[in-house]
Amino acid sequence: MSDLTGRPKRSIMGSILPKATPPAEDPTTSMSFLDHLEELRWRILKGLIAVFAGVIVAFIFRDFFIQQFILGPASKDFFMYQIMPINAVDLSLISRRLPGQFFTYWGTLIIIGGIIGSPFLVYQIWAFIEPALQSTEKIKTVLNALFINFFFLLGISFGYLILVPFAVQFFTQFIISDIISNEFDINEYFVSVALWTLACGVIFQIPVISWFLSKVGLITPEGMKIYRRHAIVGAMILSAFLTPPDPVSQIMIALPLILLYQFSIFLSRIALKQRKKEMEAAFADD
Repeated sequence: MSDLTGRPKRSIMGSILPKATPPAEDPTTSMSFLDHLEELRWRILKGLIAVFAGVIVAFIFRDFFIQQFILGPASKDFFMYQIMPINAVDLSLISRRLPGQFFTYWGTLIIIGGIIGSPFLVYQIWAFIEPALQSTEKIKTVLNALFINFFFLLGISFGYLILVPFAVQFFTQFIISDIISNEFDINEYFVSVALWTLACGVIFQIPVISWFLSKVGLITPEGMKIYRRHAIVGAMILSAFLTPPDPVSQIMIALPLILLYQFSIFLSRIALKQRKKEMEAAFADD
């Protein structure tokens, strides 16, 4: 319609009602595949910078980390041997390769630096993954990163303070004949200590894994209860393999692993309840 001047005639409703504005888009959903790759690249780069900073810290305090931290369990005066029921002896270490101590030295500092910088690296990786799973709230990202790092560092502590002393003394004192003396290569010692420690850090992620798998509905606490006996047997077998043949040592290794699995069932139950509430809220909104 137009008035006498030929201009389009505005409707009354059009002059009163405000113009509709489109809903704001979530920046994570509007990003292209290349944008996601670019974000991932920068987050990994930031995490690696944190690891590099951790290596610098490890290098500055290299005497402590090498002499007291890594070589500590090789001495019978290691403080954990005063607490544990172990009759400790000194470990004899030798270097059979010309560059053996050099590569072992720097490899150890890199591993320690990675552990020091791992909390920030985990945060960067999780900050990239979480928007696709739950939300973009920064506080949730920080809390989940702390959740993951807590159990990783707890596992690192368990591996170094409990598993490593038992394993080192067991293999040091295991002799099949008196004519054979145990002299271990320094590279094998450092690699073994690092693997045992890091393996416990990974194993202690079981509560984290059970939490997030329960949140997405892949596992349930009832299903984990079914395999609880298998977990107990597995913990006992692992402790029997890594400790001297006495029940006290085996229980000290197996009990934390069993409690860890039981705690995972508890977290799975909480995560499942939260999942049900979120689904009911979503259906109510629809």
